[in-house]
Amino acid sequence: MIAFAYLAALLVSAASMVLIDRRWRLYLFAAPGRVLVVQAVGVGFLLAADLVGIGAGIFQRGEGPYLSGLDLAPHLPVEEPIFLWFLCHLTMLVFCGVRRGLDALADRCSARDGGPA
Repeated sequence: MIAFAYLAALLVSAASMVLIDRRWRLYLFAAPGRVLVVQAVGVGFLLAADLVGIGAGIFQRGEGPYLSGLDLAPHLPVEEPIFLWFLCHLTMLVFCGVRRGLDALADRCSARDGGPA
């Protein structure tokens, strides 16, 4: 069971981010159709970069007791696309959260100062 620890950690972390996203409707739950396209493009681009790196001999599969040992292709563990989904989702949650916070701050400042100049 220790062999799937990294995969389990990725899935738990990704599920936690989905719950955060659902609670505040920051990204995925704000516009699901559009977001799934953005996620697919982001993951696809990063996966293509991984495959280019693997083909060039730059990237190789690491060994460790926490990896599942399952490969989608030579030197491409099954955990990689899940990690890339996690990375893209995390990046967009942070971006959308910061943007929402800055917009709220600007609204408060505008209301305090009597509106836009």
